[in-house]
Amino acid sequence: MCAEVLAFIGGTGPEGLGLAARFAAAGHPIVIGSRRPERAQEAVEKIKARVAGAEAAGVVNQEAVERGDIVFVTIPFAGHRDTLAALAGAIGAKMVVDVVSPLSFEGGKITAVAVPEGSAAQQSQALLPRAQVVAGFHHLDASDLMKVERPMNSDVVVCSDHPEAKAKVMALAEEIAGVRALDGGGLANSRYLEEFTALLLNLNKTYKAHTGLKIAGIGDTLPK
Repeated sequence: MCAEVLAFIGGTGPEGLGLAARFAAAGHPIVIGSRRPERAQEAVEKIKARVAGAEAAGVVNQEAVERGDIVFVTIPFAGHRDTLAALAGAIGAKMVVDVVSPLSFEGGKITAVAVPEGSAAQQSQALLPRAQVVAGFHHLDASDLMKVERPMNSDVVVCSDHPEAKAKVMALAEEIAGVRALDGGGLANSRYLEEFTALLLNLNKTYKAHTGLKIAGIGDTLPK
């Protein structure tokens, strides 16, 4: 069976690029979307430089969505609503993985931004009523993701109101070496994942570190 084609809206940014590189290393065809095709192609070249034999293409957002079996949303929150509203028709009933954390970086402070719908992922579901929206991958450090030769040693908490889609994304997460996927419940819980990102980034700033998430007390299924 052929691996799913993964489309990344915002795949030119650090988090989207890192995830795309990891999934390319796992054998998935990757399509990077951008408003500017030349930026998408630059991201593809970075992936191919990291992953020998990577199957990747760079196109405009609309085409990326049309070509992808699963759509990852990794854009800044400022463009979240407008971008998804414009792509709603092309996305239709596809599976959408929202990795967006609504954050403010004003005055040197990193804080979570309130979202009227409750979270960025819930906003996605409101804008894409036919889609199966899943939230996850918020706490994987972008620079560590690009080091595809090294395991991540992190947990990924996944939330969704669509059980089959959630199970699919959890299995997808564990294709990244060193990742354990955990069921975080319904999509309403995605707000806690998004807000926790602000805390991790503040810890990174304080300790000059690359933090991740590990949950104690659940049987460890990470590969030895």
